[in-house]
Amino acid sequence: MRRRFLFGLVVMLSLGLPALAGAHVLRVGTFHGIKGQYKTIQAAVDAAKPGDWILIGPGDYKTHSSRLPTSGHPASSFPAGVLITKPRLRLRGMNRNTVIVDGTKSGHACSRVKADQNFGPKVSGGPGGLNGIMVWEADDVWVQNLTACNFLNGNGDAGNEIWWNGGANSGGATKVSIHGWGYLGSYLTATSTFFDGPVSTLKAEHTAAAYGIFSSNWNGGTWDHTYSSNFNDSDYYIGACGQQCNQTVNHAWAEFSALGYSGSNSGGNLIIKNSQFDNNEDGFSTNTQNGDNPPPQDGACPKGVKPSVKGAVGCWVFMHNYVHDNNNPNVPSAGSAAAGPVGTGLSDAGGRNDTVMNNRFVNNKAWGVIFVPYSDSGPPCTGGTPNSPILGPGSCLFDEWGDALIGNKFTNNGGYGNPTNGAFDQLNFESHPSDCYRRNTGQLSADAMKLQQKYPTCTKGNVPPNVNVPFLDEVLCDSQVKVPPFGCQPGDHYPRRTKVVMHPLPPASKLPSMPNPCAGVPANPWCPAKHAVDVSFTG
Repeated sequence: MRRRFLFGLVVMLSLGLPALAGAHVLRVGTFHGIKGQYKTIQAAVDAAKPGDWILIGPGDYKTHSSRLPTSGHPASSFPAGVLITKPRLRLRGMNRNTVIVDGTKSGHACSRVKADQNFGPKVSGGPGGLNGIMVWEADDVWVQNLTACNFLNGNGDAGNEIWWNGGANSGGATKVSIHGWGYLGSYLTATSTFFDGPVSTLKAEHTAAAYGIFSSNWNGGTWDHTYSSNFNDSDYYIGACGQQCNQTVNHAWAEFSALGYSGSNSGGNLIIKNSQFDNNEDGFSTNTQNGDNPPPQDGACPKGVKPSVKGAVGCWVFMHNYVHDNNNPNVPSAGSAAAGPVGTGLSDAGGRNDTVMNNRFVNNKAWGVIFVPYSDSGPPCTGGTPNSPILGPGSCLFDEWGDALIGNKFTNNGGYGNPTNGAFDQLNFESHPSDCYRRNTGQLSADAMKLQQKYPTCTKGNVPPNVNVPFLDEVLCDSQVKVPPFGCQPGDHYPRRTKVVMHPLPPASKLPSMPNPCAGVPANPWCPAKHAVDVSFTG
């Protein structure tokens, strides 16, 4: 019943019709000279009832205070500048580029001055950081047509600009914990202007913005027409949803971050399409790990479900994307995300049954695509090999297998010129079903052509491991990970960070607002009835 209701709701709004009879419209700020009823977004959220609309006029909405969820799974310590706990709210800015939800406490909008930053409430060990707009275990909440900036990491669970949080950190060793269903995020911009480079690496991570647009422990939702840049970890993140993700990323643009996209233990029905990943350290990364549990990351379709994309091996599909020029070491990287191999278009680390098809990989100077194991430690190690003979006592090895690379075009990848650099390569340590490679074209390296000739289809039975030592050496060297005796070889050269550069947003012409922010909204002083039913929401 829940899924049927959400589907019907999306259909109604895509036609520009009011979603719920009796919904009220609460207005924040001023639009076209007409004042709303509220000065702050949180005040309107507090006054709203499930199903209401909240419209936000142009302005710089600084968040001087924070809220914590008082109930949920688990009891939370996630500070938020704007906290939403009511289902079916529709939060919409009237202009994507001039409605700014701002993590700074003073100065101009999204100030880069250190004294203007809000490092969040004090917690043990220092400032706790702050999340921006956080939807806490509230089904089918929409956030649209605005910009969020400069919500910083701190020492807590913070640093996410826009977060659909279905109970982060609540997953167990084997059971997925989902406490959020359905969302829509569209015409959104997420960025940060601040990174405290001169301090220590640990302090820099605490004062960085971690993620742009984020979903965890959630089932069902769509991000469409979004942009994200300048993050310490990743521009986009979907995790901790096992094979129950059921989410779509469409028309995204990810730049200038350690990772353009990161997804941990997020498999099943998940599609990333029609998007651009460029100028990151590592363009796109999905992985299995002990964190955002439970592992593994498995793109196979759940029982009884067939792939929605023709030709895919499972339900996790990366398709029709443009992944280029991810050769940027001078991003605000600190912590584990900094280990992403610079110069790589897409890395799949310990993932299984993922499909990468019909994309363009251009000018990624290490590799266009790599499939590698993920080395972790300790429990739960679900789906992995504890105390791996290869990694030693206390380790947890998440090998990769069953992934498909189909119909992609590779152009000018591997420009660093180190051994194995090129279009794509693969490494695994254990005997599992093979990956498969077919109809990939363009400039293919020797390793890529060998893989494509040997494994045109994914096998059901196990094949011998592919312990590709030259490739292992290069991945470790590029990632600056030391696993003696493997690693950098004489003559290897990969760029290292010299100075973090925080890039300004693209011009507004490249980040278009919703064609009609009144579409689907009940009549109100900002949206007369004749505009409220225009069929202009593109979704």
